Amino acid sequence: MFVIKYIKEVWTAVRSLLKGMKRTLYYFTHHKEIITQQYPDNRDTLVLPERFKGEVVMPHDENNEHRCTGCQACELACPNGTIKVIFKNDLTPEGKKKKAIDKLVYHLELCTMCNLCIEACPSDAIKMAQTFEHSVFDRNQLTKILNKPGSKIMEGVE
Repeated sequence: MFVIKYIKEVWTAVRSLLKGMKRTLYYFTHHKEIITQQYPDNRDTLVLPERFKGEVVMPHDENNEHRCTGCQACELACPNGTIKVIFKNDLTPEGKKKKAIDKLVYHLELCTMCNLCIEACPSDAIKMAQTFEHSVFDRNQLTKILNKPGSKIMEGVE
């Protein structure tokens, strides 16, 4: 009884191995396209998928204007505190104080690339870039200010 059970288990294992080898041999002889990329040799011709998420960036237009209203939705959506919005008080032409974004601090070393901050932003002020080479010797270089110096909010975005 024990010997028959043992032989059946060996036969099942061999049959499973042959089935896997048959599939491997088929793909070896009938490959459609090569999807493995030879990085870093092909750094100039490297094509990343459109949905690849590398890091959070804040696009600015030619007038150094951005779409960030300072609503802090990205900061609240982030599960581990990667984004921090720092405010300053500006004076309007009428003499009233108005809260404005001073810095949008992004800690790349903490980011899990989950895309929750992008989804939460109501004004599409931030997006995911395709950059992926983030190796540095100093971790302080991974803390970035997303808004450029002297930038302001676009007209009509509130």
